[in-house]
Amino acid sequence: MDVSDLIFAPAVASLPIDGSSQRFPIARVFCLGRNYHWGATSSEPRSFPLFFMKPASSVVEAVGEVEYPPQTNEFCHEIELVVAIGTDGFRISPHQALEHVWGYAAGLDMTRRDLQMAAKAVGQPWEAAKAFDGSAPITAIVPVSRIGHPQQGAVWLSVNGVERQRSDLDAQIWSVAEVVSQLSQSVRLKAGDLIMTGTPPGVDALLPGDVITAEIEGVARLQVKVGARQPA
Repeated sequence: MDVSDLIFAPAVASLPIDGSSQRFPIARVFCLGRNYHWGATSSEPRSFPLFFMKPASSVVEAVGEVEYPPQTNEFCHEIELVVAIGTDGFRISPHQALEHVWGYAAGLDMTRRDLQMAAKAVGQPWEAAKAFDGSAPITAIVPVSRIGHPQQGAVWLSVNGVERQRSDLDAQIWSVAEVVSQLSQSVRLKAGDLIMTGTPPGVDALLPGDVITAEIEGVARLQVKVGARQPA
């Protein structure tokens, strides 16, 4: 086989831009491990949580059906504010961080939680739990020029009409500006990067046919259905 047969330009992952026919091209997807207090953690001093990544190819539009992934019996939902970076930056100060944000969206950090817990128990990475196909359903990106930088607003998720997660943006342990600034200390942020900023408590397992409805107030609302399990 000639090497030229192996050279190709892969499709660039993208999301729609709310109110526009244009699309937002995705570079990388960073995720924050914990950014809301769960249980007794409210009394603990804040320490910056870990970041992990999903491939850009894991991003799908949060419409229609989400695939139930293989190799899990605990497929879980996590509703999160998504930050879309519009300007490159490195070692950004918290005071300048919001200047690098182009827009916001609502997203689901879908997780094979049984694989995540098994990896945590032995100190292994989380990729198998977090980076599978379709693991990041995200709404259209809403530009900052339309909604500003939301700092308050309900964050909630229900399954089949029963609420499971509820908090508020102002309950985040680390603000968007702090998250952007901290991440930029270790990597050069690029236009097109997405940052998923963590989820409130209430994460639970899903079954095929479940309907997820979720919202980041003032940003976006989504509804998707969980698809059937694939044959082994």
